[in-house]
Amino acid sequence: MKAAVSWWDLSGSDQTIDSLRVYLRDEGVDPWTEVRGMRLKFWISDRQQNRWGAVMLWDSDADLTQPMPPNRATELIGYPPTDRMMTDVEAIVEGIHSGVTSERGLAFETAGNAS
Repeated sequence: MKAAVSWWDLSGSDQTIDSLRVYLRDEGVDPWTEVRGMRLKFWISDRQQNRWGAVMLWDSDADLTQPMPPNRATELIGYPPTDRMMTDVEAIVEGIHSGVTSERGLAFETAGNAS
């Protein structure tokens, strides 16, 4: 299994964590549900450092040259990720959790509850 991590420093962009959350909620998440070999993708933010990114877990034999959804984040932010890396995954485990699949992250919380 492989893990890909992409981080943007938003300091040089007109986009904000809040505007990128709207993008995720409105259009950014669903296109990734059809990507073959991708086990999981989650988007991350660090408000203190003004950073935005994503982490993807891939099957070891995934075809990473296959067509991917348009990279609208790069288009919106205005430049490619500040940091990007692809690593091997040494181990993975899932802990005991609520099992609630409706918990999808801050982008999907109501505007009054998002921080």
